[in-house]
Amino acid sequence: MYAIVDVAGKQFKVAKDQYIYAPKMEGEAGSSVSFDKVLLLDNDGSVEVGAPTVKGIKVSGKILEHVKGDKVIIFKKKRRKGYAVKNGHRQQFTKVQIEAIG
Repeated sequence: MYAIVDVAGKQFKVAKDQYIYAPKMEGEAGSSVSFDKVLLLDNDGSVEVGAPTVKGIKVSGKILEHVKGDKVIIFKKKRRKGYAVKNGHRQQFTKVQIEAIG
């Protein structure tokens, strides 16, 4: 059994006891969250496709921790002008364990 869920504008294929790294959300580590924008549900071969969402289905999970992604280097340069700028960025994510689909 799996579902495709919309979390903060990004789509994730989730199954029970799976971990996902979603965009940072509010909440402490250990608190529970639920996602009600379920776009598709597959229950052992029987597929329900939402229009736009599947009614009456929620995916619940638990926030495990807030983490940062890998560093991305942004380097800008204009040749022959003496202009060079180096910047870095680390995106913040929330690690969520999926507990139930239904």
